Amino acid sequence: MFEQEARRRADRRCGHRPTRGARARLAPSSFTRRLALGWTMLGLGLLLLLLASRLLAATLDVQVMDPAGAPIADAVISATPTSGKLPSKPPQSAIIDQIHRRFVPLVSVIQTGTSVTFPNKDNIEHDVYSFSPAKTFELNLYSGIAAHPVVFDKPGLVVLGCNIHDQMIAYIAVVDTPYFAKSDAAGHARLDGLAADSYDVVAWHYRIADDKSVTHQTVRVDTATPVRFALALKEAE
Repeated sequence: MFEQEARRRADRRCGHRPTRGARARLAPSSFTRRLALGWTMLGLGLLLLLLASRLLAATLDVQVMDPAGAPIADAVISATPTSGKLPSKPPQSAIIDQIHRRFVPLVSVIQTGTSVTFPNKDNIEHDVYSFSPAKTFELNLYSGIAAHPVVFDKPGLVVLGCNIHDQMIAYIAVVDTPYFAKSDAAGHARLDGLAADSYDVVAWHYRIADDKSVTHQTVRVDTATPVRFALALKEAE
């Protein structure tokens, strides 16, 4: 191959043109051209599919405030399609630390089926447990990493405690939908990747006064209009 290329370049310098047979050998075959065209079309198709998925995915912005307009942090927001059809997204793993005799974070929201590990980063042992119907378990006295993670296989609220330190408490909201978020210090939560559809949006807070707050809204996620919740909270203990 290298010798043929050298002769071809030498012929050009001498003013010779390659013969028809030589041109045929140097030209790409029809199979090669078809293969290149196929790969090009495949790449364009994948690019269009990616662009379409991004255009179809919507974002839901939620603002959570108290009746006086002050932002509320650590509010759990979840959105479930009114059709009841949920996408098949595998749940992820989560971590709840134990630091300075506290659970960190105080509030977590996870999808049903998520496995949670509870690292103990204190220099004393903890005994993590829950008596909640959604998940009853106990991790007997340990330090470092518990022997196994805990799988939360039912939706609902799980309240955590420590058998040794009564002041330790935390909350896990387990939801079936993959669309969820937690409000930040500004009371803002964002749910990404939703298909344009109608959703039942639910807000929850561990200090909520249930009889004074509207915690459910049905919205259509195809506009830029944010959803607002005003939650009345109990006094912090």
